Amino acid sequence: DADNRLPRLAELAQKADAAREAATLLGLEGTAAKIYFGGLASLFKGDAEFALEGRNRRPPRDPVNALLSFVYALLVKELTVALYSVGFDPMLGFFHQPRYGRPSLALDVAEEFRPLVGDSVVLTLINNGEITACSFVRRAGAVALTPAGRRAVIAAFERRMDTLVTHPLFGYRISYRRILEVQSRLLARTVLGELEGYPSFCTR
Repeated sequence: DADNRLPRLAELAQKADAAREAATLLGLEGTAAKIYFGGLASLFKGDAEFALEGRNRRPPRDPVNALLSFVYALLVKELTVALYSVGFDPMLGFFHQPRYGRPSLALDVAEEFRPLVGDSVVLTLINNGEITACSFVRRAGAVALTPAGRRAVIAAFERRMDTLVTHPLFGYRISYRRILEVQSRLLARTVLGELEGYPSFCTR
């Protein structure tokens, strides 16, 4: 139930920290995702139009998943640019295995920013009424954004990327867009052995 979500996620985080194999991490991630998206679903206002029955994609089958997929794609694009700028090949990841045309490293780094940027944008769009049922088209069981819907999402995403937040490691306020570059640089220093471990970004 809702009261147990945070303790269960904390327990899974501890297990993930101790995991030594990618397969173990994948299993833990899958379990955590079900708990997390169950909690996220309870935050959306409005009617059944924006009900979330778990994560689905390729193609998304409901409006919320269509929004999540689109915003996550925007985030990965931004991270691909940031990683290139600090000397990484974004196609070579750690957790996401290399696959032709897939920016695996950008997908890796995106994980810590999906809730803070991606999910936050989707919540804002739905709960502020910036997106409505008219913002989507349905074809053959798939749901996609209309051109007007995409413009609304991009505008909200850009606002979020320009939002200033205090970096927990350095103590100064910078935009989320700048934070993507800072975290990419910290990852580079970790890979080079200048840092003992990657300092992940967390606002609290």
